[in-house]
Amino acid sequence: MIKKSIDDLNEMEYIVTQQNGTEPPFQNEYWDHFEKGIYVDKVSGKPLFTSEEKFDSNCGWPSFSKAISDDEIIELVDKSHGMVRTEVRSDSANSHLGHVFNDGPKETGGLRYCINSAAVQFIPYDKLEELGYSHVIGHFKS
Repeated sequence: MIKKSIDDLNEMEYIVTQQNGTEPPFQNEYWDHFEKGIYVDKVSGKPLFTSEEKFDSNCGWPSFSKAISDDEIIELVDKSHGMVRTEVRSDSANSHLGHVFNDGPKETGGLRYCINSAAVQFIPYDKLEELGYSHVIGHFKS
């Protein structure tokens, strides 16, 4: 399982996950990344999203239509910056991940999980077994 201690996070990872920050749009690692695999919480290593649910929302951050499991996602009301939004946090590490909006693809449920690249780590599909994530292989179409 891939994970980092809070002390090993770089500055942007720490600002995003521990201080509810946001990285710049279109200037982050996964906004335009579409390789087959999963995205895990950078701190806990818990699986959050698969590439099967990733889509190009043209917002500048990775976007997903649903999480692997609702058990690892916490949704909270966020009234910062003069807006009312739904914040998304990881349950195991309490990491700030991003926000969820109701403007995603209708055919997949209408949600858009807008996630900071700095909060997640990508695990390629062909490394899932080797890195201890074989339990999520069933979430992929053959």
